Amino acid sequence: MDESYQEYINRVARLTLPSVCALQLQGIQQSPKFVDGKPVSFPGYSVITPPAAEDDVNHKFYQQLETLQRQLFDGLGQNFFIPLPTTSFHFTLADLIWDESYRQVVKDNPNFDRELQQQVAASMNEYQAELDHQPISWQLWGVITRPRAIMACLVPKDQNSYQSVIKLRRALYQNAGIIGLGVEQQYDLTAHITLGYFDHIPDSLNRDRLCIVMSQINDRLVESELPEFTLKQAELRKFEDMIHYNRESDWAVVNLG
Repeated sequence: MDESYQEYINRVARLTLPSVCALQLQGIQQSPKFVDGKPVSFPGYSVITPPAAEDDVNHKFYQQLETLQRQLFDGLGQNFFIPLPTTSFHFTLADLIWDESYRQVVKDNPNFDRELQQQVAASMNEYQAELDHQPISWQLWGVITRPRAIMACLVPKDQNSYQSVIKLRRALYQNAGIIGLGVEQQYDLTAHITLGYFDHIPDSLNRDRLCIVMSQINDRLVESELPEFTLKQAELRKFEDMIHYNRESDWAVVNLG
């Protein structure tokens, strides 16, 4: 389902264009993941990099993201953009299951959590055994909008960095045991770190101005050396909402690069 390296580069490179930004801003909506600026219950599982608070490799990168987030907050307004705590920033490598799908499956299968954890461990062990341990690096390309969020968009530094992530996703999504639990790939990869979600969208919202704010941020990024994110670990994490991502010590982890 995921694209080739060149297809990914071609698609993602366009996402920061002003014309694409303007089009995306026409369809933005208030995120249901927050009410009155506070996160609501939204449980599930993902395979992610360690959250920023636990990542001792990418401290400088996350400082740069924090600066971008502050620029967005100042430019978009506090009543419109809900910034995530910087400590929760992470690179999502593979979404597995979430929200109502998760609630229903644990209702139907009380052993689902343990079975999923075991199957993810099997996939990650298989992936780890074939890993060549070359450096895996991605770069910050710019900020983009999605219907309910603003994200920092990432591009691979080289083809190996892209293929390493794609192989991990395939090891997970093509595992018959994971599929048998009702987990399936629903999206192509658009590598990102979520910076915040949209709150109430006012009727008077000036989308042209917002597009200018984001385009100016992206222009400054392109004019400088692109910040680099180093992938060192991939971990299974359970989230209760869009801020808290937890794991037990015996849950699956892959050491990368």
